[in-house]
Amino acid sequence: MLMTKTANNSPKLSLCVQYGIAAPELPRWRLRRWALAAITAAKPKRIDAVSLTIRLVGRVEGRALNHSYRHKDYATNVLTFGYEDMLAQRGQPRQIMADIIICTPVLKDEALAQGKAYLHHAAHLVVHGALHALGHDHLNPKQAAVMESLETQILAKWAITDPY
Repeated sequence: MLMTKTANNSPKLSLCVQYGIAAPELPRWRLRRWALAAITAAKPKRIDAVSLTIRLVGRVEGRALNHSYRHKDYATNVLTFGYEDMLAQRGQPRQIMADIIICTPVLKDEALAQGKAYLHHAAHLVVHGALHALGHDHLNPKQAAVMESLETQILAKWAITDPY
């Protein structure tokens, strides 16, 4: 795990990347850059550290996880499992912990079907998952507008067009 101090008093990032499937286009440094950008842009308050595990999986594992936790019998592009804020004893830092699961075959299929560059779509899914870990959601139109706007702003820094 690598701990990265972020700019502008943003939380520290501890990132673990697991490769359940080969994904040479998605090295650790690239995934870290995308996750760190999401954390920095989101400016979470009263959080000192974010601990993420990004796991890249194939269709079988992606489908099994989506079925087990969401009761949907298909592999989806990204799943985020956020854990309760880790609040230590009084005066200790507050830490967010989450697992982000990305099914790379679904990612590739979607990028192709939507006419998007693979790495652009991958960046979007990492940013999307990291924002979920920080408490953003899209369950109603107002939440969706806030989250999608933030995603678009983050991706624009790399000249990635609006994913929506």
